[in-house]
Amino acid sequence: MSLKSERRGIHVDQSELLCKKGCGYYGNPAWQGFCSKCWREEYHKARQKQIQEDWELAERLQREEEEAFASSQSSQGAQSLTFSKFEEKKTNEKTRKVTTVKKFFSASSRVGAKKEIQEAKAPSPSINRQTSIETDRVSKEFIEFLKTFHKTGQEIYKQTKLFLEAMHYKRDLSIEEQSECTQDFYQNVAERMQTRGKVPPERVEKIMDQIEKYIMTRLYKYVFCPETTDDEKKDLAIQKRIRALHWVTPQMLCVPVNEEIPEVSDMVVKAITDIIEMDSKRVPRDKLACITKCSKHIFNAIKITKNEPASADDFLPTLIYIVLKGNPPRLQSNIQYITRFCNPSRLMTGEDGYYFTNLCCAVAFIEKLDAQSLNLSQEDFDRYMSGQTSPRKQESESWSPDACLGVKQMYKNLDLLSQLNERQERIMNEAKKLEKDLIDWTDGIAKEVQDIVEKYPLEIRPPNQSVAAIDSENVENDKLPPPLQPQVYAG
Repeated sequence: MSLKSERRGIHVDQSELLCKKGCGYYGNPAWQGFCSKCWREEYHKARQKQIQEDWELAERLQREEEEAFASSQSSQGAQSLTFSKFEEKKTNEKTRKVTTVKKFFSASSRVGAKKEIQEAKAPSPSINRQTSIETDRVSKEFIEFLKTFHKTGQEIYKQTKLFLEAMHYKRDLSIEEQSECTQDFYQNVAERMQTRGKVPPERVEKIMDQIEKYIMTRLYKYVFCPETTDDEKKDLAIQKRIRALHWVTPQMLCVPVNEEIPEVSDMVVKAITDIIEMDSKRVPRDKLACITKCSKHIFNAIKITKNEPASADDFLPTLIYIVLKGNPPRLQSNIQYITRFCNPSRLMTGEDGYYFTNLCCAVAFIEKLDAQSLNLSQEDFDRYMSGQTSPRKQESESWSPDACLGVKQMYKNLDLLSQLNERQERIMNEAKKLEKDLIDWTDGIAKEVQDIVEKYPLEIRPPNQSVAAIDSENVENDKLPPPLQPQVYAG
């Protein structure tokens, strides 16, 4: 999906939100632009092709090994025995690979059905572990819900228990394979209710919501942000990216929202709360509901600001701003969890699918955001990203008379701090320049002194003969008059 940045704001054609195969459903960046249905078809084709290539390679290597072994044997019987063992081994390998969740729905005899029921009732470390209060509550609600469907409800409960039992033994599989099993289960249960149970489509949707809620509440601990994936690494990367973009203003994104209006400010706070609350939910449908509520608050905020219904071009920039302002926890993990384990019909159509697709676009935009996207010079963008400075805040003259005094003072203080920061940077630069000049001057003086010393070397001469003291016994050179003699006068 290509994202464009124009002076009027961030724009994404609605056609770019749809599946690139042209089926009419919403696409998803996690599915390389395909919808859930088309992505699974492409995934199956690629997977079958890879499996076929692996089989051909294995058979070729086995044939080469067999021919080499046969050439070293003199007995034809030994060769036949080896070839028969190879054929048996190859057949067993093929049989073991044909294992999918669809086997849960294959027709079986009464004896087989009784055996499945007994296996479903058998204790399992996965099912009978000490459940939380929420898990216990969801289980009771699921059983009560299925009671209204009588025989169909019993069959659904049985197949759901079997699926949970199977997933317990598939925890060693990759998260993509577990997701594939879950999506197969959703599809087969829905098809079974429509074809065999003759259940209306609207009731099928309600049943599928309850099934998803039941199984994902139990599997959440094992399939959300597993250690075998890089989901946590992506979470830290997007959080660090959003923190670095804390300086982005609504004006840079051309967000048509005026937070000075109290009703709009409340809507923005509610939207941020909803997108953050998404992480506290266990069921993919509940996480989608948080995204939907957040999006509706955004539309209401735009409508109040513009006094007219919001457009799709207004929605995406505002959603990006909400994500930047809220910095939701484990954002990438939640998106991946919804993509992997949500009922695909919700992501392909309806408002849930539309809002989720826009959220994926918003995250992709944030990851690739650059100076051109915000209509900034590369120099200013680099300075803002490095934290050297921040954009100038709103001038006091542009405030409306009814604006909050506290908010005005806050922006005034921020502007003052920004000016002080710039002044400090100038002083530090001048101080560093002065220090460099002093060092250069000292080095210059020292060099000049050294040159003079080298040019006129210092000569040390012996000291001259010292002058005799005034009271020393120097008879030859003493020209002083004789000392006065004391005289006695008679009185």
